[in-house]
Amino acid sequence: MTASAKAAIVGISGCSSSGKTTLSRLLRDVLPNTFILHEDDFYRPEEQLPMKNGLRDWDCVEALDIDAMLRTLDFVHENSALPPDLDSKEDQNEIGDSGVSSSLIEELRSSVRQQITKDRGVDNVKPIAIIDGFLLYGNKMEAVRTKLDIRLLLRVGYEKAKSRRERRSGYVTLEGFWEDPPGYVDKIVWPNYVQDHAFLFKGGDVEAEPDCNVLKSLDIQAQPQLDGDMAEILRWAIDVIKDKLDESIC
Repeated sequence: MTASAKAAIVGISGCSSSGKTTLSRLLRDVLPNTFILHEDDFYRPEEQLPMKNGLRDWDCVEALDIDAMLRTLDFVHENSALPPDLDSKEDQNEIGDSGVSSSLIEELRSSVRQQITKDRGVDNVKPIAIIDGFLLYGNKMEAVRTKLDIRLLLRVGYEKAKSRRERRSGYVTLEGFWEDPPGYVDKIVWPNYVQDHAFLFKGGDVEAEPDCNVLKSLDIQAQPQLDGDMAEILRWAIDVIKDKLDESIC
């Protein structure tokens, strides 16, 4: 890697429990010179979070320190590394089995790295920074969205999102550990997801087909199938990233 190389920043967004962190870690395993930044590392202290339906709302833009996120994205782009003072709590959270076999990961890793190094040489592999988060593309996130070179949107239906979220034991936070109170998905997670992402889908239905015109205008690539298999999502994401990187050097 050349000393002047700047990182390409890949955004991976979607509803809570859509597979964002799982996909990010798989891509880190497959793609060379890749590291991860988590939107969850920019939560404000719990006592500063807004209330909604009598509950702390972790799933809204007001829960995030946007200025800190923007500064970090600028640092990552210029330095191809995470800021030394960033203390990630998200990496302490378990995500369970990815459902992707180790043999497929190794097959994809070998294929991708052979192709990339053949096309660009060992010393010219562009660094890739992945940021995963529940809210990267909403209208209130334009300042963040425009800093992302590649934008992937994962799609998940209500039933699967609710089932996955409610199976989690909780989350490591600045203050310690957060466990969802009863009804959290129905009162906070899903309504907020719909509110912030309806404009990306036909008829405002987040379980329907994406609105291709809107996605094209924002340069967002949406997962082809709702509730897709993670192995297929991984293959799709790799293809999109490779194509976008190829475009950037043409």
